[in-house]
Amino acid sequence: MTDAARIRVWDVLVRVLHWTLAAAIATCWISGHWPPRDFDAVHHTAGYVAGAAVALRLAWGFSGSSRARYARLAQFVRRPREVLAYARAMRSGREPRYLGHNPLGGWMVLLLWSTAAALALSGWLYTTDWLWGYEWLSDLHAAFAWLIVTLVVGHLGGVLVTSWRHRENLVGAMFSGTKRMPEGDDIA
Repeated sequence: MTDAARIRVWDVLVRVLHWTLAAAIATCWISGHWPPRDFDAVHHTAGYVAGAAVALRLAWGFSGSSRARYARLAQFVRRPREVLAYARAMRSGREPRYLGHNPLGGWMVLLLWSTAAALALSGWLYTTDWLWGYEWLSDLHAAFAWLIVTLVVGHLGGVLVTSWRHRENLVGAMFSGTKRMPEGDDIA
């Protein structure tokens, strides 16, 4: 496909923050399950990086430049009615292709960011003198960790299904920032 048949969808900041968050979450998961205390500094640092990536991405989602149209939350966070309609269309194999996030993908993004933020906050709180050593906080942090793993698996599954159904490499698009131009019933 020629460059003329492609359109820039994901700006550099979105892509860098996406892969930074993915790497930070993977690092947290691995370092959190290594022999106890061996990788605490790595785990804590990766958690702070994840929290910062979420905060920056949210800020960019609210105030990103006009050239970052697909980064804006208002562009991809849809009403529940639209999400349900998209899910029904998907179940019947007739869902439209979205240039940005589809309605289910938009809500998955919000769930992933919320859980990553909750993980970063609960992890930080656990290191404070105020809440250090509380079992309930440790359990809550662990529950958020399992939730984010579940969400990541769902996210990857959605990326694979959508890539296959629309014959589009979404992982490649998150590296290059480009997707093929809209055609037919595609929603730009």
